[in-house]
Amino acid sequence: MFREEIKVLDCTIRDGGLINNYQFKDDLVKATYRAACDAAVDYFEIGKRLCESSDFPRDKFGAWNFCDDDDIKRVINSYESETRPKLAVMFDVGRVDVSTLEPADQTDLDMIRTACYVADVDKGLDLVKRTKDLGYLTTLNIMAPSVAIETELIEGLEAVNESDETDYLYLVDSYGAFYSEQIAHYIDLYRKHAPGKELGFHAHNNQQLAFANTQEAIIRGVNLLDATVNGIGRGAGNCNIELLLNFLKNPKFNVEPIYEVIQEYYVPLRDEIEWGYNDIYGISGSLNQHPRAAMRQRADATSRNNCLDFYNDCRDID
Repeated sequence: MFREEIKVLDCTIRDGGLINNYQFKDDLVKATYRAACDAAVDYFEIGKRLCESSDFPRDKFGAWNFCDDDDIKRVINSYESETRPKLAVMFDVGRVDVSTLEPADQTDLDMIRTACYVADVDKGLDLVKRTKDLGYLTTLNIMAPSVAIETELIEGLEAVNESDETDYLYLVDSYGAFYSEQIAHYIDLYRKHAPGKELGFHAHNNQQLAFANTQEAIIRGVNLLDATVNGIGRGAGNCNIELLLNFLKNPKFNVEPIYEVIQEYYVPLRDEIEWGYNDIYGISGSLNQHPRAAMRQRADATSRNNCLDFYNDCRDID
């Protein structure tokens, strides 16, 4: 599936950090960055850049939730590479202070990704404009379109289309609820109402469809694709970057460094934290629900595998 225009964004640390409050050790982050460099991945999202506060302290929520310039330098200065990916961080609407962000030409960052829900597209676009004015590449990641009222989503898409500052508009399968037919439908919808925007796609694996749905996005002409090492990510995780690089057949990519970091760091990490498909996450995806309840269930040692009880509880919520 070779198409030269396709770019891959490694969001391992950012999405994986949602499992363990970004308490990744520096050695793992550096090794993951080194693998992304050697694999010739296009973008590397090193974490979020949120505001610290007494309710949201660094010691509890981890350095990669805040990603200040010193955090970033500690990683990228650990490895020199001719195939350095562009660096990205994510903003969450309502939890950032743009005034603390230096212009792009004074930092090591290249891209700011802004995440928002449909109701906050206007606030998301304000952040996009302010970061674009500072010289950054920008994305707007509209979260959970699977539960959005379609007329409201369309209104948001049309607003994005009028924004000259948005470089990429993301379709995000936040709950891992979509099938390939729905991916096709939403991409068509995004193209119809935001025809001037390049599209990106971010998948979750609740129904074991993250890789297949990413393939569907490729077929539909999407050229910026998110993936993570060994599929690590919130809940059931994301599209596996090792599978995606193999599939793309682009000779610039080298999958061996990804397998090396999996073997050396991510296989042992599975003894500490859990990610990937199981029946609990499958239920939350099939019912199009936020995975927070599934994550609570998996954290309860006495009932973590009680899939029938969880299924009935989730249906009662509906």
